[in-house]
Amino acid sequence: MNINEIARLSGVSRATVSRYFNEGYVSQEKRERIQQVIEQTGYKPSAQAQMLRTKKTKQVGVIIPKINSESISRMVAGIGMELKEAGFWLLLADTENEEREEVEYLKLFAQNQVDGIILIGTIFTPAHRRALRALQVPVVVLGQRLEGYSCVYQDDYHAAREAARLLLKDVKKPGYLGVTRRDKAAGEARMQGFLDAVREAGLEWDDSCYEESGFSAEDGYDAMEALWKRHPDLDAVFGATDSIALGAMGWLQETGHEVPGQVAVAGVGDTVSGRIVAPKLSSVHFFYRTSGQEAAKLLLALMNGSPAGKEIKMGYRVEPRETTRQQTGFRNF
Repeated sequence: MNINEIARLSGVSRATVSRYFNEGYVSQEKRERIQQVIEQTGYKPSAQAQMLRTKKTKQVGVIIPKINSESISRMVAGIGMELKEAGFWLLLADTENEEREEVEYLKLFAQNQVDGIILIGTIFTPAHRRALRALQVPVVVLGQRLEGYSCVYQDDYHAAREAARLLLKDVKKPGYLGVTRRDKAAGEARMQGFLDAVREAGLEWDDSCYEESGFSAEDGYDAMEALWKRHPDLDAVFGATDSIALGAMGWLQETGHEVPGQVAVAGVGDTVSGRIVAPKLSSVHFFYRTSGQEAAKLLLALMNGSPAGKEIKMGYRVEPRETTRQQTGFRNF
């Protein structure tokens, strides 16, 4: 069965069948006749032939910093839901937090004719910007704000400030376990939100109370140990992510420090691990799955001709639990 046979059985021209498959104009009567033949014969057009005719692959490239992350998996799930409903395939590229890999995947996807790209970004170097400018397909940045590009991102500053306000109740000396400030969202914005909450609380701060960490719980564990060696009088610790906060809490409990009695702890991300550990971790809930859906919707709109540059800043919800000394003051944004 081919397009010529479909045309003959439908009693229409080959060009009419071609317009039908390429979503061009076909009268309702002819459309119904073609559809009837397709249903009777079970005909499916060749994906390769359809791509050659329409110049569309029905594929979207999604670049992620790491696959073993609950927040990333929730975003990818949201992206997949929207793309599947729209008839697109998702091609996933895991960069393992390598900046150069992100740039290479941008180039690779462009060369392999995907219809659009979603970049779950962390750090934007000059090489990133050059690669983005060179793209001939629409792109959406997810998780970061990048001026001039369509973006979906979290309100990291206000979320961290509100969570820090919760943490700092009845606290005299807080510490902070953060990630590289080259990461404008999880690194810089969350750190600034925390520092502003510290100043609002009238607490003293010096940079020796900061320790940079990687993103894993193991990294948080090691960072907490290093920070405690400098400041064994800390009575609160804020982790830039839940994983870091959980690692810190693990070290504190292992070394005999009561949480939150001696040291209060809070994180960001509202992970499953944080909700089931004892004591349960106070955190901030980001709507990661919805963020992924919004990014996919933005990309689909771009592929249909909408102008680039739309920005969507997502809301958040503070989740007071058992690792902070005041479990009230819930706020929803």
